[in-house]
Amino acid sequence: MSESIDITLRIWRQKSPTAPGALQEYKLPDVSTHSSFLEMLDQLNRTLVEQGQEPVEFDSDCREGICGMCGLVINGVAHGPVNTTTCQLHMREFTNGETITIEPWRAGPFPVIKDLVVDRSAFDDIIAAGGYISVATGGAPDANALAVGKETASDAFDAATCIGCGACVAACPNASAALFTSAKVSHLSVLPQGDPERSARVKGMVGAMDDAGFGNCSNHGECEAVCPKGISIKHIGRMKREWLRAIIRG
Repeated sequence: MSESIDITLRIWRQKSPTAPGALQEYKLPDVSTHSSFLEMLDQLNRTLVEQGQEPVEFDSDCREGICGMCGLVINGVAHGPVNTTTCQLHMREFTNGETITIEPWRAGPFPVIKDLVVDRSAFDDIIAAGGYISVATGGAPDANALAVGKETASDAFDAATCIGCGACVAACPNASAALFTSAKVSHLSVLPQGDPERSARVKGMVGAMDDAGFGNCSNHGECEAVCPKGISIKHIGRMKREWLRAIIRG
């Protein structure tokens, strides 16, 4: 494989939430195949600044696949052609002369702030509605004193790996946040520390999800397919059962 490639970028540019947006085309030569996708965008922005143009706004933070800030739709796929976060996607996945289309998450509850940056504070509202425990659990030694079975602990940990990137919403044809919300509900519901607020949690978080304007889950499975942490849609089933249990119990 060549050490560098020449690419064409079609990038969504939008000055503000209320301004109209459009795809703009940029030629970017000599891109190292060893660079990450975000490093490629850094290279583009350096070129734009040198030419006196406004750089492209995009989100990033840790660039280690941990924080979930780097979400982009790349050639129509959330996070791009490899099942990882955008920051962990490398340019060796693309070919010389390829045209790459880059867009922001497309969902009503994720309004565009500028260019590729969207407002994901709706996720914060869902977490604030119940994604926590308020009982005093003490420090780590105290928590470890309460025995939790290996299968239960693994199930909770798998759900807790959700980084809140929003790819599930961007991929879903209904813009559903069911995978994100269910992961947060699930990892607390199966643990004994989360049991006291079990009913209030699921009702509050599902209510906040609906209030934010996210769509309903219709079992397309696109959310699981693009999730960089491989979170299973089985958690959506658990969330629905937890919600029904909470409604019946009042």
